[in-house]
Amino acid sequence: MGPVAGPVMVGAVALHPGQQFEGCTDSKQVSPPRREELARRIRAESLAWRVAAASTREIERFNVRAATIVAMRRALDRLGLPAELVLVDGNPVPELGEHRSIVGGDRASHSIACASILAKVTRDRLMRRLDARYPLYGWASNKGYRTREHMEAIRRHGPTPHHRITFQGVLQTELEFNPAPDRAVDPPRDPQA
Repeated sequence: MGPVAGPVMVGAVALHPGQQFEGCTDSKQVSPPRREELARRIRAESLAWRVAAASTREIERFNVRAATIVAMRRALDRLGLPAELVLVDGNPVPELGEHRSIVGGDRASHSIACASILAKVTRDRLMRRLDARYPLYGWASNKGYRTREHMEAIRRHGPTPHHRITFQGVLQTELEFNPAPDRAVDPPRDPQA
């Protein structure tokens, strides 16, 4: 949920009883090549899996937490089988109904770790594709997170349709590039005039 650009991506994975993927843990602790390999195996060998997103527009419309819940519901609805037990990484999500929340779940639950790997691999691929369309923002490397270079690019070039405008640092830049009529900025003065 921390990036300032791109969708919220959520994974759902149902494993066979006792199924394990060696090296599958918190997606941020796994190297990109290893994440890709694990994602390939999870998709091929798990009982069921889905990745779902909530768009930047949905994040702006609802807020990032509510958009994440929308993505969670989509992933569960599309899983294609009823879940015996839904495990959620983080705090409880009453809107999901019956579930068990686990803070630090991607380190404590193998199925959450698998879902985290799928979501991260899918989102990273999307951000690399978007980087080809918007190369000034460095999304191939920063994946839309709030790096110094990314925030400077937003200040220099303005936000794209994929930026989360209401997020800190992006909103101010959006107002500078597109002031509201009642907040119009005076044009720069010609020092020679």
